[in-house]
Amino acid sequence: MLTMPGIEIKHFKEVREENNFTQAEFAELLGVNNSTADIERGRTKLSGKVVAGLLSNFGINPLWLFGESGQKYLQLSKGDVSPKVVTVNSAENENIVMVNQKAAAGYPHNVQDVEWYRQLPAFDIPLPEFRNATYRGFQIEGDSMLPTYYPGEWVLGKAVPDLDQASNNKVYVVVLYDSVLVKKLQKLPDPSKLLLISFNEEYLPIEVNVNEVQELWQVNSKLTFNLENPSESGLFQELKASMEELKSELRSFKLNS
Repeated sequence: MLTMPGIEIKHFKEVREENNFTQAEFAELLGVNNSTADIERGRTKLSGKVVAGLLSNFGINPLWLFGESGQKYLQLSKGDVSPKVVTVNSAENENIVMVNQKAAAGYPHNVQDVEWYRQLPAFDIPLPEFRNATYRGFQIEGDSMLPTYYPGEWVLGKAVPDLDQASNNKVYVVVLYDSVLVKKLQKLPDPSKLLLISFNEEYLPIEVNVNEVQELWQVNSKLTFNLENPSESGLFQELKASMEELKSELRSFKLNS
């Protein structure tokens, strides 16, 4: 005789679906063999390891999981968004790890895996602006931050240790549990939420929970390898149009004088 899944199974599945994981991906994240299908069918009970994994990865309140509390999330780190792994060179000095578009897809799920970072290129910048702090490079993907940041360009971000130290209207690399985004940050009256804003007005702002943020890097510089990009920007086009209009007015003035 089949029994109906308990509230903890329903909540478990809810967390997986809200974060857009397949059963296999969720199993890998939580250290479950193969798939979470047996858990969601009620054939396998939630182990202490799984409950701890939901707590550490998503801030899920164990009491909510088992239907004993209406509070879904616990603020474990009090806004800790500092780097989970820091790499050093042969001289034991911190270097700058570069995360390209392909690596960014796996970055949120490997954010604490020291071995994973070793496959990524890293280098030093011998300039005073990059001393006494931890920096990381991320490659821009998509057009949501046009015209300031173009696809394929790189941004260098300075590690932010705590959300309290993040500033409104600054650009950050925001590492969530399922993605890496480059956005302008806006704090909201509700301290448990943040608004992530694109420069490209075709993209709507994204509201996220604070406990969805794993790491935060304040962008302070960028690397570009296409010097023709500025000619494509809206600002440049506006300036060019204004100059042409001014030239036309000057020619007309000369003809009429």
